[in-house]
Amino acid sequence: MRYRQRREKARAVLEGGLCVHPASVHDPLSARIAEELGFELGMFAGSTASLAILGAPDLILITLSEFAEQCRRITRAAELPVVVDADHGYGNALNVMRTVEEMEQAGIAALSIEDTELPRPFGAGAPRLVPLEEGVGKMRAAVAARMDPGLAIFARTGAMGVTGLEDALARIRAYNATGVDGIFLTGVRTRAELDAAAEAARLPLVLGTLTDEISDRAYLASRGVRIALQGHAPSQAAAQAIHATLKALREGVKPADLPGLPPKGAMARWTREAALSEAAARFLG
Repeated sequence: MRYRQRREKARAVLEGGLCVHPASVHDPLSARIAEELGFELGMFAGSTASLAILGAPDLILITLSEFAEQCRRITRAAELPVVVDADHGYGNALNVMRTVEEMEQAGIAALSIEDTELPRPFGAGAPRLVPLEEGVGKMRAAVAARMDPGLAIFARTGAMGVTGLEDALARIRAYNATGVDGIFLTGVRTRAELDAAAEAARLPLVLGTLTDEISDRAYLASRGVRIALQGHAPSQAAAQAIHATLKALREGVKPADLPGLPPKGAMARWTREAALSEAAARFLG
């Protein structure tokens, strides 16, 4: 029931008339903070997963099982509906089916599968896309693997920035017919590109990249964009805060004098200390 309600909230965003910016989350604590701040959605990306779990850049080094387990940790900790970037589905169309099964069981509200050729093959100096027919097969497989119709699935393509406008439009049109619930685009730079994509798409749009030219939320909403990412600054800011705090301690700053610590009571809220203390009093005597 909890997962159903989260998926209903995510679908309400897709079916609404506004464009929302999701909170980039990477662990249980960040998801709870986003929920407290009133974000409609959380976004858990492959890049932030790689940072949080492996301390590695976004080179598709993470495995499906590692990604799925972090998803479970996040959805267990907060009621925030979470959208995930499931990269290329960790393999071919059959692997995509397994990925959808794992994401659904992990309580994710929506996920995207992309048509980039990943991991980057030997000798490829730049990103490449799988053939259109293979991309269509992956999207159809993702939809076929879904057991809960409330789970939203997005077909993701970076064609706009890799192969150009015409190929991007061809992929959008083809993915429209696969049964997915939205088209997730990266590499869109101009209003002309987004206008053309919006005309080709018969589904809600998700944008993974924003430029100054297209970042106006009213304009985005008018073009059918319902979710627009703003990058993943929170995980980077967290890393910088850890560095600054450890550096200060290393240089002799006393713990009581450290700047940038949470205000009194914040950690207790974010860790649900009151509920756990109540449970301890009830069950531990």
